[in-house]
Amino acid sequence: MEHNGGKASDIALGFDKNNIGGIVNASRSLMCAYQKDEWKPKFSEEKFAKATRAEAIRMRDELNEAIKEKEPQSPKRRQPS
Repeated sequence: MEHNGGKASDIALGFDKNNIGGIVNASRSLMCAYQKDEWKPKFSEEKFAKATRAEAIRMRDELNEAIKEKEPQSPKRRQPS
């Protein structure tokens, strides 16, 4: 997600406690996904739409992981002795 300097961990902060409200503009990252080293071997310019989809899924998963990591961990309950 770092095409223009934004990291998933930074973007995750834009979502509220219900994971709603964040806006991500990744148009250039998606349109040019076929040019990324990760996708070059799999997708040509003619198959840019498939590369775009693959990159969108990768970005979604990365963002979801960052959102999970920002959520406070609930304290473990102590077991009665």
